[in-house]
Amino acid sequence: MDDKYLSVTALTRYIKYKIDNDKNLQEVYLKGEISNFKAHTRGHFYFTIKDENSRINAIMFSFNASKLKFIPEDGMKILVKGKISVFESTGNYQIYVSEMLEDGVGNLHIAFEQLKKKLGEEGLFDPKYKKEIPKIPMRVGIITASTGAAVKDILSTIKRRFPICKTILFPCLVQGELAKDDIVKKLDIADNYDLDVIILGRGGGSIEDLWPFNEEVVARKVFSCKTPIISGVGHQIDFTICDFVADVRAETPTGAAERAVPILTDLLLEISNNEARLTNSVKRILENNKLRLKKLSESYVLKNPLSLYEIKEQKLDNIIDKLNTCMNTIIYTSKSKLEIIENSIIFKNPNILYENKLKKTNHLIEKLEILNPLNALKRGYSVTKKDDICISSVNDLKIEDNINIMLKDGKINAKVMEVLHEK
Repeated sequence: MDDKYLSVTALTRYIKYKIDNDKNLQEVYLKGEISNFKAHTRGHFYFTIKDENSRINAIMFSFNASKLKFIPEDGMKILVKGKISVFESTGNYQIYVSEMLEDGVGNLHIAFEQLKKKLGEEGLFDPKYKKEIPKIPMRVGIITASTGAAVKDILSTIKRRFPICKTILFPCLVQGELAKDDIVKKLDIADNYDLDVIILGRGGGSIEDLWPFNEEVVARKVFSCKTPIISGVGHQIDFTICDFVADVRAETPTGAAERAVPILTDLLLEISNNEARLTNSVKRILENNKLRLKKLSESYVLKNPLSLYEIKEQKLDNIIDKLNTCMNTIIYTSKSKLEIIENSIIFKNPNILYENKLKKTNHLIEKLEILNPLNALKRGYSVTKKDDICISSVNDLKIEDNINIMLKDGKINAKVMEVLHEK
């Protein structure tokens, strides 16, 4: 009887199994509003996603929650991706969130970051492309709305700081769908207007209000302008793509005007100080030159110019004397060597050298005659050879050996018949 009744656990597990194996529930995209948001100490997010008629519990584990670029809060419109499953302890179905975006504003943030990354990788933010703002600009272009606080702040700041500067307003749309094209058009006109610097700005607002200054077409136009551009969009905490591309970024439109022009009184004071330093520098140079001139005019050489010539004359005499001494020494040494050669016996009687050489030659010939082996043959001696090798001992021969005996007037071929050793 009891077999047909299921436990609550068994039923919950069966429902969980069915939901977990439903492919349509493994990747679900929902949009709604956050309520009952709670951030656990371990980093997990627990909240409810609701719309006008329904709600669903949601959990985002810490490894996914740590990737978010914003902090969720109650009332926030969101877009989520996740899977549906059942929490067995309560039997409630819920969505396990893997990704979360802010709805509307969140999409703009994503587009902002994507364009920022793209242009940054292309080098549009590189400092090497930043143009220097002129120190004393005389023609300043202003691209902003013709009405509102921004244009008033810019004009009043420039007039207060540097009233001799000429300002030219290029009124344009700064909000809405048509604003980006109007900004590009006015940048193109201003860039060809012979200006020293251009201020591009508007007052604060939401990210949607400031979005024309985040458009790629506007950023690329700012980068391509040959005139230096100062970006002053929004408030201090606001950043737009134009801020990164412009040559200088100011926190506000007023700050942009301050970056564009100097303070006239400070500039006049600097000119006055430079004039004073220049005057003092010229005075010091004149005084130093006067002292040098006085010192030169009082110098011994200038008063007695011949003294310089006399010193040179004396040095020349010393050099000539040294030269003559060296020449005489060389001539005397050469004469002495010549006299020695002329007085030598060889020079007077060159036959003596020949006779000495002849005597030495005859003496060497006599020695060679004594050592000549042919002379020994003339005296009755002979030379015995075997196989063209001289025999100096009977031990070098044996019976039947063929030998050659050389005498003074010929050779004898013989055969050894007997070998006798001395006793």
